[in-house]
Amino acid sequence: MGAVEVLDNLLRDRSFKAGVVLDELIPGRTAAYEEIPAGVPARLRQTLAARGMSRLYSHQAEAYAAASTGRHTVVVTPTASGKTLAYNLPVLSRLLEQPHSRALYLFPTKALAQDQLAELTELCDRLDAGIRTHTYDGDTPPNARSAIREAGHVVITNPDMLHAAILPHHTKWLKLFQNLQFVVIDELHAYRGVFGSHLGNVIRRLHRVCEFYGSSPTFVMASATIANPGELAQKIIERDVVVVDRNGAPSAPRRLVFYNPPVVNAELGIRRSSLLESQRIASAFLQGGAQTIVFGRSRLQVEILLSYLKQAHGDRLGRSGDIRGYRGGYLPGQRREIERGLRSGQVRGVVATNALELGIDVGQMQAAVLCGYPGSIASTWQQLGRAGRRDEPSVGVMVCSSNPVDQFLATHPEYFLSSSPEHGLVDPDNLLVMLGHLQASLFEVPFPDGEAFGTANPAELLQLLEDEGQAHHSQHRWFWASDAFPASEISLRSVLAENVVIIDTSNAASAAAGPLPNSGARVIGEMDQFAAQTLLHDQAIYLHEGQQYHVDRLDWAEKKAYVRPVNVDYYTDADRAASVQVLESFASVPGDLWRAQGEVQVTSLATIFKKIRYYTHESIGAGPIDLPQVDLHTTSYWLRVGEELTVTYSRLELEVGLQGLANVLRHTASVFLMCDPRDLGVAPQVRSPQTGGPTIFVYDIFPGGVGLSPRLFDLHDRLLEASADLVAGCPCANGCPSCIGAIFDRDVDAKATALRLARRQKGSIRLERKGAAAGAA
Repeated sequence: MGAVEVLDNLLRDRSFKAGVVLDELIPGRTAAYEEIPAGVPARLRQTLAARGMSRLYSHQAEAYAAASTGRHTVVVTPTASGKTLAYNLPVLSRLLEQPHSRALYLFPTKALAQDQLAELTELCDRLDAGIRTHTYDGDTPPNARSAIREAGHVVITNPDMLHAAILPHHTKWLKLFQNLQFVVIDELHAYRGVFGSHLGNVIRRLHRVCEFYGSSPTFVMASATIANPGELAQKIIERDVVVVDRNGAPSAPRRLVFYNPPVVNAELGIRRSSLLESQRIASAFLQGGAQTIVFGRSRLQVEILLSYLKQAHGDRLGRSGDIRGYRGGYLPGQRREIERGLRSGQVRGVVATNALELGIDVGQMQAAVLCGYPGSIASTWQQLGRAGRRDEPSVGVMVCSSNPVDQFLATHPEYFLSSSPEHGLVDPDNLLVMLGHLQASLFEVPFPDGEAFGTANPAELLQLLEDEGQAHHSQHRWFWASDAFPASEISLRSVLAENVVIIDTSNAASAAAGPLPNSGARVIGEMDQFAAQTLLHDQAIYLHEGQQYHVDRLDWAEKKAYVRPVNVDYYTDADRAASVQVLESFASVPGDLWRAQGEVQVTSLATIFKKIRYYTHESIGAGPIDLPQVDLHTTSYWLRVGEELTVTYSRLELEVGLQGLANVLRHTASVFLMCDPRDLGVAPQVRSPQTGGPTIFVYDIFPGGVGLSPRLFDLHDRLLEASADLVAGCPCANGCPSCIGAIFDRDVDAKATALRLARRQKGSIRLERKGAAAGAA
């Protein structure tokens, strides 16, 4: 039985059909071919022909034409459309024509790098031209590294290794940098926010090192569909780019279904568990014989789903290895084994985190089930695209959770089907990000007077470094003058070097007193100080790659959080009292909801935390947080309720309405910005001393900001419209975690007030309910 037949059977179940909010047939597409360009060497043509490729898809030919003539190129097409060949073709052609040439490939994960290495190595073996490809990452044995530096024609690595191990030691990579012809950056859409801002600075450093050795490589990038691929590519490499976005690859028809579990508590807006519903739907596909991939949002979800599916299907399928898991924490050999099983068909089902979202070859899946919205439309298409890689039809099902963004998409699926509204946003000129990389770049290559670093003139910063004894000026050049190794102080995933280090003490000699040297404790991550106050306080439940950790102690003075693994049925959420001071307004537009954006100083104090049970969202405990206040200099977008509207609301109405609308704005903004809601902070104020009226501040939680707030300013009207739609579409009575948050006050209709503010309507008008606020609104 095929996946489509299984879906049709499910739709005969009235309870399932009642929850289907979208059932869309995405038609198949025929291929658009072009002849292999004449510039491709004969040996490569013959090798491609032997693999059944006598022609190219149109986007592959277009990318080759641009990249082979030295134009920086970004290819933007869906999953399984042949983007890999789009950059391999110009690279291999150049290596065949000029055997001394070199290429550098950057992938965001080791798993993807290994997968691409296997494909490229197989192609190079067929060419039999002595082209050597190697991965260079933290798993590369020390005795192999020198050989790779000398003989590797294609070096496959990740931004972290380029930043910390290759650029600072460029003198050991003479052959690479003297002969570097191409730099490939795959999965470009993954580089946004802080990570993308750091990558932009790493590429600035790469430009300087290449210039030092006399090379000027062509950049070829590949991305999933986002709204601004050209803008994102240009900001990261700071060069003009050619955008190739007309997909020529064929695709089979695909059924796309959004399923919203039924409400089990209308007053609180609680729905049946999305995890259990995902397990039920995936079981139907597996029972029907369809090879299926299930995506969980966290490692914990993955393991729970995996155990449920194994219990339900292990004996029926007859082979216990037919259903496997795939997530962070699995050994590389185990991952490779699972990948081979997927490609061969021996593994009939796999439950994975987003580790399988990227372009790893997972064979010929027939069905994809997503347990919850992955966080961005681009990621959703990537995960859905894991199924349907043959000519036969496939099915993708997204099971919505109670998360506000999930519920917005459940009530507005047409929003998802339209062209991607999401923007990949970066700010390489963020001073706190750039300064560390300026130091690293000075360590690598001296700065002549007047040389720019990206779009900035670093003269003042270099003078500051000289005052601190880290730089020295001589003969019209700046030199590094410290014994420190600056790259080691920079994390590409955060802004500030002085983060809170997260230490797993589960194997330590004494977890209570803190780990002792060589006691078995290990560092599992780090977090900026601002976020740590609400996520790493004492007794918090911290999630790391899906695993739950209990925070036994946060040593604020030493910036260390001591945690241990636990398995509990609740999570923690902390309240933060924040005051905002506007430092400078860059732009403003008056109106019923006045909007502005600029620089702000946020003074934050974590006050209390709550223990909230999974799925029911009921509070099962609370406690105080005893930490000092934290100041954050960042950028913000804010909206102020105009005087004409303000006078029609009572103070209590404004208080609950602003609080509810702020919660909604944080979640809807994350959809447009391709960011996590936790990347944004909100501060509703009934009377702001900064604006003189009721105001909601939505700010970047990253020091200096990473470009989120200016984009929110531009999206003002669309944000309010989307927020109003989310609130109106929620079936709860007076607000719930799926819309405005759990705000209950018998004297004020919090949900209706937030909705009226979003729609810029006058207040103090009671709405009459008919079982659900949505209908009345």
